[in-house]
Amino acid sequence: MTTTHPTPLPPGLTVRPATLGDAEAVCALLNEIDVLEVGRSETELGEVQADLKHPDADLERDSWLVFDGDRLVAYGLVWDESGGERVDMDHYTLPDHQLGALHLFDLMEARAAERAAANGADRAVVHLHLNIAPTLDLDALRGRGWRTVRRYHVMARPLSPAELPPTPPPGVTLRACTAEPDRRTAHALLQTSFADHFDFQPRTYEQWLDDIDAENVDWSLVWIAHVDGLGDVAALRSRNDRSAMAWIASIGVLREARGRGLGSLLLGHAFGHYAALGRDRIGLGVDTDNSTGALALYERHGMKLDFAVDTWELVRPVR
Repeated sequence: MTTTHPTPLPPGLTVRPATLGDAEAVCALLNEIDVLEVGRSETELGEVQADLKHPDADLERDSWLVFDGDRLVAYGLVWDESGGERVDMDHYTLPDHQLGALHLFDLMEARAAERAAANGADRAVVHLHLNIAPTLDLDALRGRGWRTVRRYHVMARPLSPAELPPTPPPGVTLRACTAEPDRRTAHALLQTSFADHFDFQPRTYEQWLDDIDAENVDWSLVWIAHVDGLGDVAALRSRNDRSAMAWIASIGVLREARGRGLGSLLLGHAFGHYAALGRDRIGLGVDTDNSTGALALYERHGMKLDFAVDTWELVRPVR
């Protein structure tokens, strides 16, 4: 195992936990980093607020803000969805504060180990998502024992005002999740269809509602596919609250219903629906090693690589 020595906080920097009132400052920092990494702002205030108020994160112990004087230069958040050894973290630091970034890693890795220990695990398996060309020093990250374990592509395509949703084939219908029973159905479909995917963490309906910030979800943008004789077999959840583009958050088809074109149908429905809403671009994220052929499906529908993100992993014993 790679060992590291604690990195002292450089002179002039200070650290404190985040509060919900810091959401605007955190959002501004993340967008400053977005511009450096992908060339445009990608982070919405609502996304930051949802992270900071999520019940899986105790802000006093699981969040950190690093300041250079009055300027926010780094942000970290740790949370635990597994109830076991798997712990997640977000880490964002401006490129001219690498020693501050390493000090933040010291604090966050130690907290991840604490959370895994509290779950009764004998190690913490920590995951962190980073742009493939991040503001962080990747050599320093590797020196701490982190390694890449997966790559995701953010894909996007333009939308034409004339684009129309496809007509479902006979025996297939689509409906929006406007009623509570349909929302529970969408949750169950997505949980089941993703159960075999890399890094899947099962979530109860109530946990899922917290994850997606349900009080701000437009449920008319979540659709279920029904097939006569099979029942409800696929779901797509999308969002219209991002300024850069409309967003498909997840799309899942049950194993027994794959090969019927339902993924294509749901994609086309989303494309046409958002074109009618006046959006000119739509995107999604995909695991490049997805065994269901999702990457090829999206490419067939005109989606192209926008930018790439790696999942980094650290395995840390719990002492």
